[in-house]
Amino acid sequence: MRRRPILVVVVSALACVGALSLRAAEKPTRKLSSAEREARGFLETVTGLVQPLNTVANQAAWIAATDVSPEHTAARAAAEKAAAAATGCKLVIARTGAFLAKPSELSDLSLRQLRKLQLAAAENPGTIPEVVSQRIEAEARQSAVLDSYSFCLQPLAGGKCGRLTSANEIDQILRTSRVLADRERAWMASKEIGRPLKSGLVELQALRNQIARAMGYSSFFGLHVADYGMTVDEVMALMDATLEASRPLYDGLHCFAKHALADRYKKSVPKLIPAHWLGNRWAQEWPGLAEGASLDPLFKGKSPEFIVRTAEDFYVSLGFPRLPESFWKKSDLFPVPANSPRKKNAHATAWDIDGESDVRSLMSVEPNAQWFGTAHHELGHIYYYLSYATPEVPYLLRAGANRAFHEAVGELARLASQQPAYLRKLGLIRAGQEPNTSAALLQSALQSIVFLPFAAGTMTHFEHDLYEHDLPVAEWQNRWWQYVATYQGVQPPGKRAADLCDACTKTHINDDPAQYYDYAMATLIKFQLHDHICRKIVKQEPRACDYSGSEEAGRFLRDILKLGATRDWRKVMREATGEDIGPRAMLDFYQPLLADLAKRNQGLDCSR
Repeated sequence: MRRRPILVVVVSALACVGALSLRAAEKPTRKLSSAEREARGFLETVTGLVQPLNTVANQAAWIAATDVSPEHTAARAAAEKAAAAATGCKLVIARTGAFLAKPSELSDLSLRQLRKLQLAAAENPGTIPEVVSQRIEAEARQSAVLDSYSFCLQPLAGGKCGRLTSANEIDQILRTSRVLADRERAWMASKEIGRPLKSGLVELQALRNQIARAMGYSSFFGLHVADYGMTVDEVMALMDATLEASRPLYDGLHCFAKHALADRYKKSVPKLIPAHWLGNRWAQEWPGLAEGASLDPLFKGKSPEFIVRTAEDFYVSLGFPRLPESFWKKSDLFPVPANSPRKKNAHATAWDIDGESDVRSLMSVEPNAQWFGTAHHELGHIYYYLSYATPEVPYLLRAGANRAFHEAVGELARLASQQPAYLRKLGLIRAGQEPNTSAALLQSALQSIVFLPFAAGTMTHFEHDLYEHDLPVAEWQNRWWQYVATYQGVQPPGKRAADLCDACTKTHINDDPAQYYDYAMATLIKFQLHDHICRKIVKQEPRACDYSGSEEAGRFLRDILKLGATRDWRKVMREATGEDIGPRAMLDFYQPLLADLAKRNQGLDCSR
């Protein structure tokens, strides 16, 4: 997950007005329309204010995420409040809107910067500064609750805890334990964080929507969809079409999984899979079901440092440079020691602090297959940041072709990191240890295909309802589990109280909201990029493809990454792969699995 940069200007609205008034028309007039000349001057001034002060705000957010304390939370909120006064000051909104009203007189590059600026201003509109201030305070408090929470594996009477645990340990129990009681205990512990987060999300739902609607958007969800140049209906239609296209595969996987798990735990076969039977807190992937496909043994005895350094080596083999030394000095890559009083965010993220070379990652790496893939993913974001941090890409366009492209590049590297030929090259797989190809393809589908009903189904539809329909808080719990059942075919271990908030336990709903469709779109783009690289560049079969060490594959990726957001993402997609976004490459990748699943499921009751 990439950390969304905070587009801020830590000056007052009055200073913003003064600076813009002085600088707006200082650019040379040669061969430019007056509108283009003024727009360039305006953008130069805004960028000159934004970039250095944005760096300060991102540094404050980094400290608040890596060392949670009331002081750091307050410092983050203070910086963002000051920032909002200028980012969304009335003059920025007015002048940006005036420029965008005459697009025929402006260059494409200026139009793209203005649209990005307009979307950023819409997050903090100076027309309702008191609401912006409330939202900033609420989001800072919500992040502090999320980042400082201590999970309890053994709750005692009176609200006390007999044994604290970590997110990593909960994940480990769900991945490996064969004891249902232990699994249920870990799953239940993972959901308790929803209680302290619920009231904050109630407040944020209202504040986020109020801000978005003040700027003319249908909702906060609609504001973020607008960054794709799409309508809410278009995005939802794409999500539903993706779910429909992948349904035969998912239904086969669901049938296989529930029968395999019922056999494993000596239980009758259910219609819906109990959530604690699965190896992920949200059932967004199902590890450990494909016998002989686990890669965890390959990393036994390896260090966490090996995991991250090997991920860097993957990109270097493609022709990317070594990461700057500051990355290694400033990142927070490994778990906080159990006896440390410091708390940090437990979710893996990549950070672009200054839009130049100060890039960092926040992880809690341990030597296993999950973190091996995650490290490759997070460094994909880091190399994307570095690739578009060039003079050719204006600061306001230093972003992915779209948000999904950023995630797709990371997921592309995760997929590459799982290929047997790559693992063999690293010496992790030796002769006679090659995983069964059918099992490996099944395990891959239990990640990528299983993920889609969660991303395109449960998460996207819940957040759509949360913001577009102002979903009442009394309906949150039931609506969440309704979508989990409908799209994922999963149910909780037992009845969940209506006043809980299991949706709140997902990090993104709190601090990366109304954008989870990014990940569903990224899944499609990932397979399209992978298919093109394997078939067209390295001339290998996509299911047995290793392009580490291929400079040509590296050039292909760099040609995409270095563009930032300077081109329409649809054109970037077509020019790179020869096709529009869609499920074709993904379905081709898993096509052999359909027959395999039909054979495995023959004679079984697959109804749900």
